[in-house]
Amino acid sequence: MKPIESHAWAIHPQDPGCDAHADLTDGGQLRVVFLSQTMARLSWVPRDGFREPRTWSIAPDGQGDVPWEGRARESLAGFDRPAVKVDGHHVGTDRLRVALSAGPGCAVRAAWSDPTTQSVLMEDRITSAYLDERRTGLVRHSVVRHMGEHYFGLGDKTGPLNLHGRRLRCLGQDSIGYDPMSGDPLYKHWPFVLTRTLEGAWVGTYYDTLSACTFDLGCEHDNYHGLFRSVDIDDGDLDCYVMAGRTPAEVITQFVRLIGGTHLPPGWTLGFAQTAMGLADAPDAQQQLDRFIDECQQRRVPISSFHYGSGYSSRGKQRYVFTWNHDKFPDPLSINAKFHAAGMKLVANLKPCLLDDHPAYAQLADERAFIEHAESGRPVVEPYWDGQGSHLDFTKPQAVRWWQTQLQQQILDKGIEVGWNDNNEYAIAAEDAYSAGWGQAIPIHRSRPLHALLMTRATHEAQLSWNQAQGQTDNQFTVTRAGPPGIQRYAQTWSGDNTTSWATLKWNIRTGLQMSLSGMFNVGHDVGGFFGPVPDPELFLRWVQACSLNPRMVMNSWKAGNVSNLPWMHPEVAESVKAAIELRYRLMPYLWACFEAASRDAVPIIRPTFYNFPDDAVCLNDCDDFMLGQHLLVAPVVEQGARTREVYLPALPNGAPWLDFFTKAPHASGQVHLIDVKLDQLPLFVPSGSAIPVAAPAPGEVPRWNDPVSEVLHF
Repeated sequence: MKPIESHAWAIHPQDPGCDAHADLTDGGQLRVVFLSQTMARLSWVPRDGFREPRTWSIAPDGQGDVPWEGRARESLAGFDRPAVKVDGHHVGTDRLRVALSAGPGCAVRAAWSDPTTQSVLMEDRITSAYLDERRTGLVRHSVVRHMGEHYFGLGDKTGPLNLHGRRLRCLGQDSIGYDPMSGDPLYKHWPFVLTRTLEGAWVGTYYDTLSACTFDLGCEHDNYHGLFRSVDIDDGDLDCYVMAGRTPAEVITQFVRLIGGTHLPPGWTLGFAQTAMGLADAPDAQQQLDRFIDECQQRRVPISSFHYGSGYSSRGKQRYVFTWNHDKFPDPLSINAKFHAAGMKLVANLKPCLLDDHPAYAQLADERAFIEHAESGRPVVEPYWDGQGSHLDFTKPQAVRWWQTQLQQQILDKGIEVGWNDNNEYAIAAEDAYSAGWGQAIPIHRSRPLHALLMTRATHEAQLSWNQAQGQTDNQFTVTRAGPPGIQRYAQTWSGDNTTSWATLKWNIRTGLQMSLSGMFNVGHDVGGFFGPVPDPELFLRWVQACSLNPRMVMNSWKAGNVSNLPWMHPEVAESVKAAIELRYRLMPYLWACFEAASRDAVPIIRPTFYNFPDDAVCLNDCDDFMLGQHLLVAPVVEQGARTREVYLPALPNGAPWLDFFTKAPHASGQVHLIDVKLDQLPLFVPSGSAIPVAAPAPGEVPRWNDPVSEVLHF
């Protein structure tokens, strides 16, 4: 690797393009531009220009969505650039400044600080902070690491929330059966790190690249460089946004507004949702689903939507997107109408790869709608779902057009409201594969996550057009498993194909919180575990309770023998399972207010306790608890056989107590409490002085997502 060097920095605060730059000895340039009082951007521009000249993630508030063909990376549109102050080698605002240093034979270096407190937020490593590996195109950025710092973010990461000491990869993978404590990478490409400094300040760094990234947050040691952490970007660009804040909330809000905000879904999506892949995979699938609807009503379980797995399109083990197997589903319109009559909206699984014997494959190959080999121009054909197939290229208009037309004809016109974008990690192995890039070709290693984003957008926009044509306004919603920053503008997401175990129940809580700290707010987990064994009654009940107050609550599974996780699968806990689901519906007005705040104010729905209580150092300790909005502390039980549980209730102003949600019994704040945990109840606590609106169904009715507020509980 070769360190980049410069003779000197030039500071020019009146320049329309940047506030400071260093001309590098290799002909490139390092640029700094301030975008707000608390946000700046540091870009390493190679001599021949950016390798990734466009971005699809940056969408500042008020600018609308990114063009389909991308936003020019150089663009500063949408930013109210502040006046900056210059003091020697320092340039910046009243809240964020950078000290710049370089000289003959010396490496370039930047050190970021808060002028109001004089505290250092982040500083480049003194020795060779920026490295370029010409053999592979890899670029590396290294900064000083302190042992007491806390690191969060990077999307759907596993294990304890504090990522200090780990080495993690941003690269979407189909990670079915992943280890919930140490597995990596999972499904998202999310190069955003949230840091709490030794002095309690917060700083976010977002590396805007679609190339795979490896973040070393304390694994690597080198005698010549002191303690450091680094990011390696595989043949992409180093284009880093730096965000300062005095709380985690300040930083996360800036980041989410930088990438376009959060979509507010329709209210029905907050209700409990069920899938039954085993039923849809069965030879008599329509008959089995018909009986399933009857059983839901007989058992009076509140279910707001049913998520079709891909079984409606399967023939044997193979899946054929946008086709119906009419042997299994002789009359899709009638079964879908029965779901609607039972009060359930419908969501259908979609996959972006067509098997080579798909009815539309030859047509799309002729139209060159697939990802292709650069040399031959032929579709890339690789293993996919027990066959061989080709991925659609969502940077080609003919692929987007076909997708949206088929979505309308085969999904929306069949009475299904929503497309669920799945298996969209684009883990294409062919080295010469490329994306058309709307006329500017992009190698696949720089565009893998882009296809998940554009696939999700294509689904979102097609549904929007269809809904508007139908005069409907309440169905604008979609789901995606994979993607980079930007997917939250359109979709809900989740932690993917988890495995049934007590360990997964415990560590998935952190993965959901990690996604929230990363700017993905509408998240959840497959309740009961997607993969692996059938959960036993206790594990199943505790899992339902733990997920009952997540933003997404979907019971999704794929078990041996076509067994599905269902609310009544274990008679001995069926009533308690139903009670946990009913608790969600009772708290629906409060939950909806959390969703509205997420969209309006760019704040997470679920949060680690330190988000709400950043001055309480105890909240930084790893735990199983989380906050739902401002006023509910959720304490799931995640240990087998547990009948007591320790809960730390954060310090409240003036020593005010916390109250048990169910009994209103007071508990001192700022203390650890050993509480009894009944098998049939989720422990919940509320700060005194809070008011929680709750809903109730009409007498004799099953709870629904739109039940009116029945009362406001005062604590």
